[in-house]
Amino acid sequence: MPELPEVETVRAGLAPVMEGQVIAEARVNRADLRWPFPPRMADRLSGARILRLRRRSKYLLADLDRGETLLIHLGMSGRMLVSGDALGRFVHDHPAAQKHDHVIFDMATGVRITFNDPRRFGAMDLMPTTGAESHPLLAALGPEPLGNAFSESHLLAALAGRSLPVKSALLDQKIVAGLGNIYVCEALYRARLHPARRVNQIAPEQLAALVPIIRAVLTEAIAAGGSSLRDFRQADGELGYFQHSFDVYGREGQPCRTPGCANMIHRLVQSGRSSFYCPDCQR
Repeated sequence: MPELPEVETVRAGLAPVMEGQVIAEARVNRADLRWPFPPRMADRLSGARILRLRRRSKYLLADLDRGETLLIHLGMSGRMLVSGDALGRFVHDHPAAQKHDHVIFDMATGVRITFNDPRRFGAMDLMPTTGAESHPLLAALGPEPLGNAFSESHLLAALAGRSLPVKSALLDQKIVAGLGNIYVCEALYRARLHPARRVNQIAPEQLAALVPIIRAVLTEAIAAGGSSLRDFRQADGELGYFQHSFDVYGREGQPCRTPGCANMIHRLVQSGRSSFYCPDCQR
């Protein structure tokens, strides 16, 4: 499932062709994805101008001039692909319709944005822009890891008195929004923390050090266009490249990259998810 860097990469790719532009026609080719689409979604979107395209955690939010906001979640395999950009930023002609093209936005400029989702774990919803943060998918989210609200003091307060594994804590979207398995594994490697170590056994200064480390990992991943492991594509159809920089994720049995370390990367399963780590460097 795309994590924060992948969703931010998609947002940045879509913004030049969607922000300030009118959806001439929206087409919805099925009744649902993960959940049913909102009533009359195509009619409510057709003719609307997108005032702003933003991201909250792993969700895209398009604020419309009609007082509604379109929420988009890419799910496991969703892609937002752009074609027909008259300004040449996306030189692809409109492709032939594909089986899993579930929602299509034809913009007044001639640009087409196609939401393709083979596994159909994605989602879309429409909600009033005023109070959008109270939507059930958004209401309980913690601070953005690249924002000022995600600070050392916030993390220490959120983890005070808790005994859960540090990896589980960082995957808790109520503590910090947008992090997933890949970037938590990479951040814990840089922080030299074992993913199963419990937060009440970690010194406060080590926990506090996670904040700049998480920000650095995410910033580098966004600069690389995210990580493409299976289905993820940028808005222009290109792959992300951060997977080539992984220190631990997906590298089970390969040498640790810490200079002087002779151990291999190990894998353990936590709550059904694989955690990758070096047993010598991460304690």
